[in-house]
Amino acid sequence: MSLRLSTKTRYGLRAIIDLAKYYGKGPVMARAIAEEEGISENYLEQIMDPLKKSGLVRSVRGARGGFVLAKPPGNIRVKEVIEALEGPVLLVDCLYDPNLCERSKSCIARLFWERLRDNIVDFLNSWTLEDFISKGYSGKNQAVDF
Repeated sequence: MSLRLSTKTRYGLRAIIDLAKYYGKGPVMARAIAEEEGISENYLEQIMDPLKKSGLVRSVRGARGGFVLAKPPGNIRVKEVIEALEGPVLLVDCLYDPNLCERSKSCIARLFWERLRDNIVDFLNSWTLEDFISKGYSGKNQAVDF
């Protein structure tokens, strides 16, 4: 079993952290973010689309256009970013729709799955984009001290 996040989500989190570094300083050009993350501008646009649709990022048109955060970095939780890119945090389908399994109400493992999901959600909610910056993130290839 794999509890992996997609490549799109991993790049998306890093890209939105890049925007958080420049919050309040104007739009960040797609080219700059793409270069920082080592991805194509086209792929970055695919990543940014769901972030825009979820209200986390705005795009600014024009010669000095690019992307900006739609709200302060301290008001954007990692859970919001991941859910914008991946969808809701689901470990097993029956937690989302108990009707998918006839054993859902009497499942001996259900409590375990619920608690695991809740712990993951709590952890993702405990981090904001501001936390990455305040804990020392400054750019490419630099480790963050958790």
